[in-house]
Amino acid sequence: MSSSTLPYTSRRSVVHGIHGMVSTSQPLASQVGIDILRQGGNAADAAVAVAAALSVTEPGSTGPGGDASCLFYDSKKCTVRGINGTGRTPAALTTEYLHQHNLLKGETLPSFNINTITVPGAVAAWADTVTHFGSGKLDLGTLLQPAIKLAENGFPVCQIASYVWKQEEQMLKEVNDHKDNMLVDGIRSPAEGEIMQLPKLAEALRTIATEGKDGFYKGRIADAIVDAVKTRGGLLTHQDLASHKSEMVDPISFDYHDWTIWEMPPNSQGVTALMALGIIQALEEEHGLDFTKLKHNSAEYLHIMIEVMRLAFADTRYYVTDPQVDLPVATKKLLSKKYLSERAKLINFKKRNNTIEKGYPDRTCDTVYFSVVDKDGNACGFMIHIIPKNCEFPLHNRGNNFVLIEGHPNCIGPSKRCYHTMIPSMITRKTCTSTCGNYIHELEMCFGVMGAYAQPQAHVQVILNLMYYLTNPQQTLDLPRICISPSPSSNTSIPANTLGFTNVNNCIVCIEDGVEPKTINQLEAMGHTCQIFKGYDRSLFGRGQIIRARKRKRGRDINRKSSIVVLAAGSDPRGDGQAIPLHFFSKF
Repeated sequence: MSSSTLPYTSRRSVVHGIHGMVSTSQPLASQVGIDILRQGGNAADAAVAVAAALSVTEPGSTGPGGDASCLFYDSKKCTVRGINGTGRTPAALTTEYLHQHNLLKGETLPSFNINTITVPGAVAAWADTVTHFGSGKLDLGTLLQPAIKLAENGFPVCQIASYVWKQEEQMLKEVNDHKDNMLVDGIRSPAEGEIMQLPKLAEALRTIATEGKDGFYKGRIADAIVDAVKTRGGLLTHQDLASHKSEMVDPISFDYHDWTIWEMPPNSQGVTALMALGIIQALEEEHGLDFTKLKHNSAEYLHIMIEVMRLAFADTRYYVTDPQVDLPVATKKLLSKKYLSERAKLINFKKRNNTIEKGYPDRTCDTVYFSVVDKDGNACGFMIHIIPKNCEFPLHNRGNNFVLIEGHPNCIGPSKRCYHTMIPSMITRKTCTSTCGNYIHELEMCFGVMGAYAQPQAHVQVILNLMYYLTNPQQTLDLPRICISPSPSSNTSIPANTLGFTNVNNCIVCIEDGVEPKTINQLEAMGHTCQIFKGYDRSLFGRGQIIRARKRKRGRDINRKSSIVVLAAGSDPRGDGQAIPLHFFSKF
């Protein structure tokens, strides 16, 4: 099937529930999460089980060879905490090494350079999520059992997963031994509906289930990872793996009208979404922007979106780095009202600004995603082709997000975490608890949209859709999206190196099929270069999951005084997944 022929008409209705909800990009993974909730696990437990299941059913999108970060909303404390599960570069990847091997050329390392492989952080993040946020009723070994069974017994491959697998087929054959390349009989990708077994992945997950983090970062699996990298000229060592640790973090946040939006802090790109919302707020307060008077996805609306994201990326692609290695510009400087106001002045409502550069906040002031909500209102959101021998999971190449410019905050270096695109997100609403003005943060929404640089752009579009255009979670995900991206390469319709662009003045506007042609013409008249994406290529705009929590009155309550939290969920039509509610056949 041609990449442009898949009709992405969702026709899904929003899913409602009261005891819990799981929304993922794969139906079997959603069911795994529901099963964990049914066993008494909480949102964090279910999220880890879902992550492991997705590593089996969508191995090209997530897995033990990648990273993981999570945000957790504690309904008892009304707080949001996070775990940064991103990995670091090898300790031997020094500037001297890069000079000696003539690698400091261009803006980023080539996508398939062996030195883009960083320490996989996912497994440690899984274990730490269970330890810090789990219910205490289910251990990591129990949570990995559904994924182990899927890998061992086999699972029917979904349509979009099959397409993605097919796109990677040739590279998987070229880079790996046929016994370890995650292909049917070592020669082809699985067809839609075909039963795929991954027994070596099952064994790797079983080792992790039995031995915990040490089963991955030490022992047989660690040996296989180091061997896979070293035989190809890489620098990753056993010490790099053994010394890896997740980091407990306080999320960053921004108050946009009645909502507080929470994102992962640097080295994550979450601040990009918050900056964009801050610039939008400055435009509303100081320049007369009124979304209630703008048609959704009109040229005027999209132009604002494009320019706001260009301004945000111009800053974050320079200033966001590993805070444990380099001293970055503090997030509160980038999100200060005065600085955002200055950035907003650079937007012309009628035409493109062709000379956007990074700002100087120091001059102003000091300073694969899925969602789970359990019955108690806790919420959790998580967001390369080389396969280690006898493991059946690929190693990621997050090091491609570094730049090669010496002195740049995000310049590649030893034991360093790169600018990371993975950003789970949450929204809370401040609720007053006393006449003294005290308030708590009540969960409004748990959401995320995976998809490289499209993620913060989609976050902003999701928030505006829900706030101004009265869409429900499913409608929000169904609507066409846009994103700015590097200019496309000569041999593909997909923009080149979507993980590495640094110049927002040399980018195109990717527009999803469904936006009116006259709107595209108007955008081009404003100075934007546009390209339309259809069918499978629409994966460029990310695959999102949303679970929204809202208090509703009980229908038969005579006095209509009591209320109950009702969950409403949507799953992105650009993926194979679905949202599933948990229902106990009992009174509530």
